[in-house]
Amino acid sequence: MTIETFPRQHARTQRFTLGAPRAFTVAPDGERVVFLRSSSGTDRANALWVLDVAGGQERVAADPVALLGGAAENLSAEERARRERSREGGAGIVGYATDAAAELAAFTLSGRLFAAELRVGTARELRVPGPVLDPRPSPDGRHIAYVARGALRVVGAEGEDDRALAEPESETVTYGLAEFAAAEEMSRYRGHWWSPDSDRLLVARADDADVRRWWIADPAHPDRVPARVAYPRAGTPNADVRLFAYDLEGHRTEVTWDRKAYPYLARVHWSADGAPLLLVQARDQRSALYLAANTDDGSTRMVHADEDDEWLELLPGVPCWSPSGQLVRIADEGGARVLAVGERPLTGPQLHVRAVLDVGASDVLVSASAGVDAASPETGEVHVYRVNELGVQRVTSTPGVHSAVRSGDVTVLVSATPDGPGAHARVEREGRTPEKAVDIASHAERPLLSPRVTLTEAEGIPCAVLLPSSYEEGDGPLPVLMDPYGGPHGQRVVAAHNPHLTSQWFADQGFAVIVADGRGTPGVSPGREKSIHGDFTLTLDDQVTALHALAERFPLDLSKVAMRGWSYGGYLSALAVLRRPDVFHAGIAGAPVTDWRLYDTHYTERYLGDPAASPETYAKSSLVTDDGLTEAAEQHRPMLIVHGLADDNVVVAHALRLSSALLADGRPHEVLPLSGVTHMTPQEQVAENLLLLQVDFLKRSLGL
Repeated sequence: MTIETFPRQHARTQRFTLGAPRAFTVAPDGERVVFLRSSSGTDRANALWVLDVAGGQERVAADPVALLGGAAENLSAEERARRERSREGGAGIVGYATDAAAELAAFTLSGRLFAAELRVGTARELRVPGPVLDPRPSPDGRHIAYVARGALRVVGAEGEDDRALAEPESETVTYGLAEFAAAEEMSRYRGHWWSPDSDRLLVARADDADVRRWWIADPAHPDRVPARVAYPRAGTPNADVRLFAYDLEGHRTEVTWDRKAYPYLARVHWSADGAPLLLVQARDQRSALYLAANTDDGSTRMVHADEDDEWLELLPGVPCWSPSGQLVRIADEGGARVLAVGERPLTGPQLHVRAVLDVGASDVLVSASAGVDAASPETGEVHVYRVNELGVQRVTSTPGVHSAVRSGDVTVLVSATPDGPGAHARVEREGRTPEKAVDIASHAERPLLSPRVTLTEAEGIPCAVLLPSSYEEGDGPLPVLMDPYGGPHGQRVVAAHNPHLTSQWFADQGFAVIVADGRGTPGVSPGREKSIHGDFTLTLDDQVTALHALAERFPLDLSKVAMRGWSYGGYLSALAVLRRPDVFHAGIAGAPVTDWRLYDTHYTERYLGDPAASPETYAKSSLVTDDGLTEAAEQHRPMLIVHGLADDNVVVAHALRLSSALLADGRPHEVLPLSGVTHMTPQEQVAENLLLLQVDFLKRSLGL
């Protein structure tokens, strides 16, 4: 009999995400909430569900097992790449789109197109050319647009009159899809948008002919041909992105703007409240234009322009139009991140606005954390607020991380709190008493452990400190494991239960675990995020500052300090043992970026600029660039480098170059290659055993 352990449970449940409801859509009439959920905490296959708001009953609208007849999924290379960009580890129905009334949903299974009638709960396959990507019904529900083999196609909702509207002129061109940089770094995962009248579409055309090609091989299977990928590394060409308006007969008009000055198509919004709205960025991301497009002649007019000395952040839900036709955006003004409607900011430094969730007739629904002038820091908390010209009203009150999806008078509140596992989804209708709210069931497993976490601040740095579950006052100091992400877009110190589970498991192996969100991480202020511009090494300074400040309040043994991390956290761990061996005595670098010249354009150039114009910036922040190792101290510390050989985001060349540089410098280290593993490490056995191997390395390296 196999004994269940946390690493095994953590792997089986995909970090306790399986079985939890997600991807909510609220019907405008308030009658239905549509969502995805698998049948249990270990079932990867999501089904499409509908909740009847009035009665509270749930029903399956589309069952992937039944629709595929029990056959295993067969994903195309394009679909696997799309899921890697969106960090999607599930199976079955992993995404869907609906018409405006939320009565028709479209989705794919094994590259085949399916449609579901959400009122009656029936689903059917539409026989169209495949493999199908990103199907989206028209607002009136009469057509479905989708992408197959680089062409943007449209089919009737009953499967009739399938045709290609836009076909690629060469193998380097795609219509209707997001290019690599948009999907990986801009959070723009789509490339076609229906008009509110359902009579035409805006379609992105991406040509990556000039993007450099890389080859990603599988050394464990030398008989397989390496994958050829277009990867826009820093300082090299991006895909050429254009935008066209197509009518349903295939006639097109190009939407024009100064693409040389503003090559990045970062956002597209098209609603009945105004003309199509584009957000385009300069390559250095210090200037951006909000443009209203005329789809008849392709012209654009500037609605607003933004500039910033460091960079302009892209945020969820904006830009968009209000029902009165005003521009809604999130802006960095006066040291704060504020909500602006028209040219007027509606929030101030008390709030740090993170996303626009919905724009209604009388208010804007946003998620926000405490701002620079907040009465209290509320470490790790994110709340939902209603904002209008009369003021700001907080919707959520319980400490935690909250978000919402709203349409009309129905809101789905999704709340994760420190007190209990998972996230709780509750459906509320305006005007109803709280007792009449409807909960959406979660089938996620309950973790075998609960975090013993203290959320605090150290020298202004948000921190989470976790001690062993069995630790009692007076037991003596503990070896320390720093467990950060520590970089842009990676807030780890959150007022929720599940994000701290792995840290608690490490703590229960005999460590005091510290998670510190230093400069560069989001959630506090724009200035704090942007203070790392041109110098990633500042993020290491804040880890050291947090460690020493916390040692005055917690039982930390500063003679035994290690760091572990993945992706940016992996880079930070390698940087820690190389640059500060006086503080850190061992490091685990998982999928680290070691040479920033090998990472992608949109991310890297935002922070470090053009490598040709500022090579010294790249040399300072990288571990192996030019004289990157010369700043490393003479003292050697144990380092474990872990990397997936199939990673197409942080390619394994990063780990191999670091290993070569360390070997040439006479620095002992260990390398753990993960065959067939991408940046996500979704495989159960890999995820489980990787935790166990890390503990073994830490105990060996620290002499425990």
